[in-house]
Amino acid sequence: MTPSFWQGRRVLVTGHTGFKGSWLAMWLHALGAEVHGFSLPPPTPTNLFTQARVADLLQGHAIADVRDGQALKQAVREAMPEIVFHLAAQPLVRYSYQEPVETYATNVMGVVNLLEAVRACEGVRAVVNVTTDKCYDNREWLWGYRESEALGGADPYSSSKACAELVTAAYRTSFLAQAGVAVATARAGNVIGGGDWADDRLVPDFFRALQAQRALDVRYAGATRPWQHVLEPLSGYLMLAERLVQGDALAASAWNFGPADEDAIPVRQLLDRLVGKVPGTQWRETHAKTVHEAGYLKLDSSRARSELGWQPRWRLDEALDRIVEWDRAWRAGEDMQAVSLGQIAAHERGAAHAEV
Repeated sequence: MTPSFWQGRRVLVTGHTGFKGSWLAMWLHALGAEVHGFSLPPPTPTNLFTQARVADLLQGHAIADVRDGQALKQAVREAMPEIVFHLAAQPLVRYSYQEPVETYATNVMGVVNLLEAVRACEGVRAVVNVTTDKCYDNREWLWGYRESEALGGADPYSSSKACAELVTAAYRTSFLAQAGVAVATARAGNVIGGGDWADDRLVPDFFRALQAQRALDVRYAGATRPWQHVLEPLSGYLMLAERLVQGDALAASAWNFGPADEDAIPVRQLLDRLVGKVPGTQWRETHAKTVHEAGYLKLDSSRARSELGWQPRWRLDEALDRIVEWDRAWRAGEDMQAVSLGQIAAHERGAAHAEV
């Protein structure tokens, strides 16, 4: 990543009030970009966007729904971005079983609306559409999925993101490449980090159980996931956007951003490591699987390593230490914008973690 590249760049982040979007907006501001946002209100009463006062760092802040094509088109026109990061989504697997229509409308037509808005706005040079590692047709392989593997999905969330990949590829080929807009998709692993209060996510559930002084119920402790700190894939998105603006035609394609193979571990191992860092919380496996959930999922990110020069800076233990550090600072009433920006700066330096 080249910090000077971002100085004064006009950037639009959709989903900027969410967990990943808030971290990305703060990082872009720290790099000197002019950041605009388009999103629904924060998804939970307590949230990173509010706790870190992200709104104070934005040049534009539109609260609206990506399913509203006209509102999105107006926001893009007003922001006049050079670079767009599309993170707005319905991001939860189990919720997608409850609300499949909402999931497809948001995750598929939301992408269509965004790309239509980009088509109608001169000046956009690059779009990074953030999808997910779950867009692959999961065969429960023990090796990582590469960008060339088949797309699919057994649940509405996963299949909606596979659809979003296909929509992006079609718009790139049919419309945007010839208009000089470079478009890529980014598939990341299971992101974790400070400031995540989403429902039905493992690390937020752990801290909720800790606060409530109760045992954490876990449905499937043997499920293996590619765990990574949120700043890892975000650094990849930023590097990818730079390459797109610089005119690398091969970069306008799909990319994986996952952790080291050793950090793709079962849920039980992640929880045991957290318990070791934050004693006092117990967990138990319930086996209460009411819907299909993948047992094994891992990404092959060798392309990003070899072609972008990207690699994770924080291993899993470091990531967990940073989460504990963030949570303790929040409970102590510290300035969470300063704490978050401090962690971003530490990640840029590749510094060792602070004692927690």
